[in-house]
Amino acid sequence: MAPIETARSFFGVHTVVDLADGRARLLYHGNTVHGAERLRNDDGTPVEGAPQPQSYYYPGSPLAEGVAAARGAQTGFGRVAVVGLGTGTLACLRRGAENWTFFEIDPEVIRIASNPTFFTFLSRCAPEARLALGDARLTLQASPDRYNLIVLDAFSSDSIPVHLLTREAIAGYLSKLTPHGVILVHISNRHLDLAPIMANVARSQGLIALFKEGHPAGDVMTTLRSASRVVMLARTPEDAGEAVRHWSAMPPDPASALWTDDYSNLLGPMLRAKFGS
Repeated sequence: MAPIETARSFFGVHTVVDLADGRARLLYHGNTVHGAERLRNDDGTPVEGAPQPQSYYYPGSPLAEGVAAARGAQTGFGRVAVVGLGTGTLACLRRGAENWTFFEIDPEVIRIASNPTFFTFLSRCAPEARLALGDARLTLQASPDRYNLIVLDAFSSDSIPVHLLTREAIAGYLSKLTPHGVILVHISNRHLDLAPIMANVARSQGLIALFKEGHPAGDVMTTLRSASRVVMLARTPEDAGEAVRHWSAMPPDPASALWTDDYSNLLGPMLRAKFGS
């Protein structure tokens, strides 16, 4: 791989690299891939037009399915909020005149994702998207808008922002949703099984929780597609749309703690990820 850019911030080291064969460009946070953009087609010609989502967001992925299911249930979105920017790949799931806002705490991530010489998801798919810098728990709550969809996409790194997944945090997101809005939570993580945490938080707020796991063939270096785990939180089955039929219902887990602003425990999710339930 050929390094293109390296940036260090308070939140870690971000590295932009090209694959040796020039097919794609990736963004790493530490040693975790946070996004990929295809640069060349299989025949070696440059990719033209809007880029196709890759990594966790490829067509048919749980995240792409979840966005489509929520959009179908509401007959379209007015506003969408995304917590966590990465390369801006989710911008290419935007449709029509939808108004998307990305909430990102790291200014280096915003600089990299919004520079089309690095990645073109934002510039080609949502050039008018608003980029809100700061802790999303605060900046989203301060927003005057209500959203049809909130996507929480900040948990795939080795160090996760626990305060974004507590009972009080989810209650805050609910206050920013439209009456039939839903929350998608991307919980892919090599070290932590966050599914039981989400199931218990959902129960505490009177929500249903649906789960979908995606296992694309091959690895990210070969196919540019990553395995992923996603939870949908909705007030009613009708709000979840088609996800109700194709995703798994998640009952509360009495063996796992309810995360609150006063209490969270990473050891339990870590042991579940390593040894299973």
